[in-house]
Formats: sequence, C-alpha cells, structure tokens
Amino acid sequence: MDTDALTAETLQKLRATRPYPALSLTMPTHRRAPDNVQDAARLRNLVAAANTRLKADERVTREARDSVTAQMDRAVAEVNQRSALEGLVILADADEYQIWYLPRTVPERVVLSDSYLTRNLVAAKAGARPYWVLGVSAEHATLWSGADDDLREDDGHGFPLSPQHVNFDPERQARSGDAPSIYVSEDTRHFFRKVDGTLRAALAADPRPLFLVGLPPALALLEEVGECAGTAVSKVAKGTTSETSAPELLRLLAPALEDWRAQSAATVRKRLDDARSGKSFAGGLDEVWAAVRERRAGLVAVEEHFRRTVEVTDEHLEPVDPANPPPDDRVREDIVDELVEAALDTGCEVVFCADDSLAEHGRIAAALRF
Repeated sequence: MDTDALTAETLQKLRATRPYPALSLTMPTHRRAPDNVQDAARLRNLVAAANTRLKADERVTREARDSVTAQMDRAVAEVNQRSALEGLVILADADEYQIWYLPRTVPERVVLSDSYLTRNLVAAKAGARPYWVLGVSAEHATLWSGADDDLREDDGHGFPLSPQHVNFDPERQARSGDAPSIYVSEDTRHFFRKVDGTLRAALAADPRPLFLVGLPPALALLEEVGECAGTAVSKVAKGTTSETSAPELLRLLAPALEDWRAQSAATVRKRLDDARSGKSFAGGLDEVWAAVRERRAGLVAVEEHFRRTVEVTDEHLEPVDPANPPPDDRVREDIVDELVEAALDTGCEVVFCADDSLAEHGRIAAALRF
C-alpha cells in the first residue's frame, strides 16, 4: 500500500491495541538500480534481527512467535522491488500483515509492541502534500488522487461517475432560440448534483486541496448546483474525457500546481513572520518539540529532507552522532517523524517546505497558539 491508503479510519485501526507482539519493521529503500540492489539483502538482515528479537523475548509464546513469523515471511515474499520508494514498512501480528511503500526515508528498525508503529506512515503522508483533482464533463466525472507530481485515478470514493441517460436535443433548443448546450439539460444538472454530493463525501472522508478540470460551462454548472466548486483552490478550464491519462492531466494541471505551491509557501512564510513579530514563534528542533508536547503549536513548518538523531534528556533533545549513537532507549532516530505525528494528533497544521528555506530557524519552526 502507499500513503493514499492511510485514511483516518485506517490509521485508527493501525493504532488499536492488539495482542503482543505486534511487529513493525522499517527500512530505507531505493527506487532505482544500482542502489536498490542492496535492499533485498538489507531486508533479509532485518528479518533475521526480528526473528532473534522474537525468540529472545520472554513475553512471546512459541505459538505467537510462529504465527507472527509466518505473517512476516508472507509479507517479505510479497514485497515488490518495482514498487519501492524511499521507505518500506512491514507490519505483522499473528493474524495479518501489511506492506507500506513510503515516499520518505525511514530508519532501519525492528519494534515489538502491543500496537503498530505509525509515525513514519503519518509523516510520509503529510510530506507528500496530497490533493484531489476532479475531471468533469457532461459525460463523466473522474476523481484523481495526487501527491507531488504523482497522479492516480481514485476508485474508492464513488468515482468514476457517468450519467444514466442524457436527453439532449440541440435542434429543439435551436428552434426555441436557446444555445445548443448539453449543460442546460435537466439530466445534466441532476448528474452534476450527484457529482457534487459524491465529491463532498470524499472531501469529508479525506480533506485535501481540490483542483477542478473541465470546460468553462462544466465548471460553471458545478458551481451553480453544488458546494464543492466554491472550495476549490484552482479551476483549470480545459476539457477532459474518461480516457484522459494521468500524464495528460498533469500537463494541464502543471501551472495551477506551481501557483498553488508558491502561494502555499508564501502563506507559510507570512505566518511565521507574523509569529515572530508577535513573539509567538518557536525555532529549532528542541523549541518546536517542546511546543508540540505542550500543545501550543498551531503550525509546524519543516524542511522536506530534514532528519536528526537525538537523545531525549531532561525533556530536551540533544543531537547525537547517528553513526555512533549511545546504547540508550532514549535515542530517537526519527524524531522529526515522531514530532510530525504528535503535532497532527493535537490538531496542529504541519507543512513541509523546500530544503534550506528554514535554515535560519534550524530547519524547523512553529507558529504558536499561545
């Protein structure tokens, strides 16, 4: 699975308490050769480490160990190197396994607990900056899921849709003096109301910025009969069909996506500047970590590839050398992902920024609620 599948409902299930041990394996991966040659061997070593941990843990019965090991082995056999991104997460308990391919690197780690490790999944989804794209016309409505420059058709929220019938007679409209347009048909209006209702449900289940793509009459009608068009961050007046491919749609969207990203970055800069002026600002990993723990952060901005290995001492974060970390359970190899998950859990907004854009603030900053 990829981060598109990480809905609020799925996350809640992953975080649910389950019989010990729930096994979480995480490791960095590579998209392309020759770097990805090492991934298979690295995964085998990680599985061997997991088996060692399971055998050494006195809380794990033989029956539970055998069941979890069997699920883990099934997952490993199913890992597809061609689907690899920057990170791999395997989750397994006695009854199931899941494989997650993440567009964000993760540390190499084996975790045994009574719930799955989710921080890397949450941070990867937040970092992907997901958005929705609706391609609409009188003949079809297709919903696409986007993340950065990756676009995939979504079939999990009631789409695609097409009208059951179209009662369109341009000759009759011409005789009555109306412009021959299918968009004045009551059938089309009914179809667009259905599109709007289905789209509202999708946005409620997974809120994201929305882009609309369609001919001007289609966009105008969708706005007239529904609610979603008014919330769109951009409307691209270009025609699409049910056969429009993801690369074709991305080309149509490219200027709108670029504008959206530029406006989003400018908005974040202004909010952080306002926070500094109002003395409600935190900069640097330690300050932002404290603000998130105290539920004071309203916005956290972090550079896309910012990573740190730290040791938690007296409620503060001390940098450590990741190549030579102390043998201490207080060491956090993925403190940024942990911070992102904790921030989102408090209702804080988290945005990822271009590398070096927050260099003067220690690569991470927050605007505080109070």
